Amino acid sequence: MIEAIRRIFSIPELRAKITITALLLAVCRIGTYIPVPGVNGDVAVRLFQFASGGGQNLFQLFDIFSGGAFAKMTILALGVVPYISASIIMQILIAIIPSLQREVRESPDQGKRKISKWTRMATLFLALFQSTLFARYAVNINSSSPGVIVPELANLQLFGIPLLFFLTVIITMTAGSLFLMWVGEQISERGVGNGISLIIALGILSSFPSALGSIFQGLNLESQAQGRLSFFTLLILVLLFVFITLGTILVVQGQRRIPLQYARRIVGRHEVQGGSSHIPLKINYAGVIPVIVASTFLMFVASLGQFLGKNSWFGKFSNYLSPGSWVYLFLYVFLIIAFTYFWTSTQFKPEQIASDMKKNGAFIPGIRQGKPTQDFLEGTMQRITLAGALFLAAIAVLPSLVGKLLKVDPNISQFFGGTSLLILVGVILDTMKQIESHLLMKRYEGFMTRGSLRGR
Repeated sequence: MIEAIRRIFSIPELRAKITITALLLAVCRIGTYIPVPGVNGDVAVRLFQFASGGGQNLFQLFDIFSGGAFAKMTILALGVVPYISASIIMQILIAIIPSLQREVRESPDQGKRKISKWTRMATLFLALFQSTLFARYAVNINSSSPGVIVPELANLQLFGIPLLFFLTVIITMTAGSLFLMWVGEQISERGVGNGISLIIALGILSSFPSALGSIFQGLNLESQAQGRLSFFTLLILVLLFVFITLGTILVVQGQRRIPLQYARRIVGRHEVQGGSSHIPLKINYAGVIPVIVASTFLMFVASLGQFLGKNSWFGKFSNYLSPGSWVYLFLYVFLIIAFTYFWTSTQFKPEQIASDMKKNGAFIPGIRQGKPTQDFLEGTMQRITLAGALFLAAIAVLPSLVGKLLKVDPNISQFFGGTSLLILVGVILDTMKQIESHLLMKRYEGFMTRGSLRGR
């Protein structure tokens, strides 16, 4: 391990990328402690803990994704949720608008710039919208429990609305969300790994100390009385942690290899002998992206309901979206499966693969070239995608079911299993693969031992 780390930092380009990534992520962590001007962060945290009531709710998950910034009402409280929501919208538009598909296919660079521009504009709009709802939510909390907003901003009203406070929250939180979007793009372009995913993973990782504190508090080691968390329950959680980690690695890295044969062909004046190869079809082509997308979508819907008020029809609907409830689990599984198929359909192109195989004289044994090969690849990918999506959904919801049966503290069950751990392991695997690719380009052995990142 030490030798592998030494090889990583012996490459100047890779060392610079890792340094840039670490510095930008450190800046993101600093931003989670900068409160919105006029907001008392300590009071906000106490009210947030009282509002959660120790039960599972999507506001808690929102706070985990933002690295604790949501509960403190800091400038980065919105996190990267607006950017992810905007990316989802753009992917759906590309899938349903033929002109966008044609533009992205015919001129990838220009199409990518256009999509990036529209994604940034959609992020700005969603950040303005969510920050406005957040300001309204803070005002409602302050009216029932004064102290969240400083009196100077709360008392300065126009037509009964604290206009200055609204403008302060909207400008600072929107700027914070756009800043995280910029940091994520810079990490993806100049650093190592996917920037947005790393920001989410860092926020999840920051909840590790509080999860450990909840474990020690639940065990009640300082007293002879039995705590709320038994050692048997802790053993089950540890086994669940290991199972989800291994399961995530298998789902993300697993692949089915389709055998290929190459016919003899004439190149110049020489005859080239045929050979054999394979097409690696990933069991889960989308990785942990469906889990991130499904969680973000449910958090966005639930936050709208909470911000608009529990008495509104949308607020009453959002009450059913509490993690651990059957409605939430059903929607969560459905969205993971749906987004897995959607992402695979947008990224996997069987017609292009079949065309390239025909040009190169390659064929699948027993399958004719052209349309039959395309149909075979498409049908095979649909079957293995279903298996991967079901396995991914099972790993995502299993900890919620176990935590509900064992009555475990949500802070523990949300970190040591399910959504948080899935995203964390998936992002780490993706980052390690990028680091390994840099090492292999420099003819090093690789970051991991042989076979550890290979498909099974």
